[in-house]
Amino acid sequence: MQLICTRRVPIKDGNGAVLLSPIRILIVDDFKDWRRQVLLLFKTRPEWQVVAEAADGLEAIQKAEELKPDLIVLDIGLPKLNGIEAARRIRQFSASSKIVFLSQVNDRDVVQAALATGAQGYVHKADVRSDFLPAIQAALRDRQFVSRSLKDFTDTSGGKVPHRHEVQFYSDDAVFLDTFARFIAIALKAGNAAIVVATESHRDGLVRRMKTQGLDVDAATQQGTYVQLDVAKALSAFMVNDMPDPARFFEVVSGLVKAAAKAVNQEHPRVVACGECAPFLWAQGKPDAAIRLEQLWDELGKTLDVDILCGYALSSFHGKEDEPVFQGICAEHSAVYPR
Repeated sequence: MQLICTRRVPIKDGNGAVLLSPIRILIVDDFKDWRRQVLLLFKTRPEWQVVAEAADGLEAIQKAEELKPDLIVLDIGLPKLNGIEAARRIRQFSASSKIVFLSQVNDRDVVQAALATGAQGYVHKADVRSDFLPAIQAALRDRQFVSRSLKDFTDTSGGKVPHRHEVQFYSDDAVFLDTFARFIAIALKAGNAAIVVATESHRDGLVRRMKTQGLDVDAATQQGTYVQLDVAKALSAFMVNDMPDPARFFEVVSGLVKAAAKAVNQEHPRVVACGECAPFLWAQGKPDAAIRLEQLWDELGKTLDVDILCGYALSSFHGKEDEPVFQGICAEHSAVYPR
C-alpha cells in the first residue's frame, strides 16, 4: 500500500494564498498496475490528492473508516470482500464519501447492484480513458455517471429487471468453459452464489479455468457460495418415468437455491445457476423431457429470481430432423448464443 497524504492540507498558489482544500481520495484495486494508472490520472489535477491505496475489500473498509476520504475509487472483484459489500459497509460510517466503481465487470445485475449501494458512478475499465475523469467530476458534484457502454444496463424506471434464462450452443469444450466460467465468475466476484450442474470433466475444467483467473474457488465451495453437482445424479433426484416431475424438481432445486442464498454474505443475495441438465436429456434422445425441464427451470427462475445459463453441444443436433426441437429449445430462452 502506498500512503501519500493522511490529512487535509490547503493548496496555495505562488504568493501563498489559499486556493481550495484538496479532495482526499482512496484507491481500491487488487491489481497494482491499475492502482498506478488511476494514480497517474489523478495527478493531472492538483486539487485531487490520493491519501491511500488498498488491495482488498477489508483493507478498503479499514482505510475508509480511518481516513474518511472524500472520494473512493472501488473495484468489484476484490479479495476477502467484494467491492459491492465493502461499499455497503463503508456507507454506514462514512456516508459523505463519494464512491465511483471502476471495474472490468459489465454484467447488468452487477452494475445495478453497485449503484444500489448509493455510489455516484460506475466506469467500465475498457472505457477508463474516456469516462473516468468525467465520472469523478460528476461524483464530486453529487451527480451520477455511468460509462456510455453500460447505459442500457441501468434501470431508471425503478422496475424489476427480468431474470435471464439464456442458452449457449457451443462448438467445442473451450467455448463451453469460457462462457460458463465467465458467467460464474461474474456472480462470485459480485459476492453472489453460483450453482453448476455438469459432467465431471466440465466441472473440473471450470474449476481450473476460474483458478487461473485468480478466483478462490476452494473458499467459495467451502463457504457454500459455489455449488457443484453431477448432472446424472441431479437428474435422478427428480426424474420419474423419463420425465421431470415438477413437484420433485421444485423441492430439490429450490432447496439448493435457498441454501446457496443463505451462504451469501449480503443483504440482498442473488444466485445464478448453469449447466447441462436439459442438454443431457437431449443427448440421451429425450427431447420432450429436455424441453419440459427447460420450462421448469424458467418457472423457477421467475419465482426465485435466478439467472440461468444452459449449454448445448452443437454436435448433438443433426440437420433438418432436429430443427423442430432446436427451435423449441430456443423458444424457452430469453437469449440464444450460437457458436
